[in-house]
Amino acid sequence: MTKLKLNSISGITCYVKDLHRTAEFYETLGFRRGNEAPGRVTCYVNWFWVTFVAQDHQTGPELQKETQLPGKGAGLFTYIKVDDVDETYQGVLAAGMKPDGEPQKRPPGKREFILRDPDGYKLVFFQKK
Repeated sequence: MTKLKLNSISGITCYVKDLHRTAEFYETLGFRRGNEAPGRVTCYVNWFWVTFVAQDHQTGPELQKETQLPGKGAGLFTYIKVDDVDETYQGVLAAGMKPDGEPQKRPPGKREFILRDPDGYKLVFFQKK
């Protein structure tokens, strides 16, 4: 079998209920709003992008079926590296957001906490020690 040569992971797409609310949430976290079109907006951190698509703008029966499943984002964790996880945690609290818990040390030695976006997608803010 030929070994695939992957360069990087550039971004992800997430289906959301309220596009405006989601874009504001991510901007509050420090994402930069980029391309916008009816029913979709892309936000960036450096070169990594997340495109949010309003659920009522999806097309095709397979997308309609996928986006109506309960537990959207189940098993998906997006890791965001920060310089100081405790400072980030305090900033998230100051912005009125409610993380799943305080920063904790996890194997293999990084400290992290989880914040869910308005649609339940899990963002893991972490700091390597």
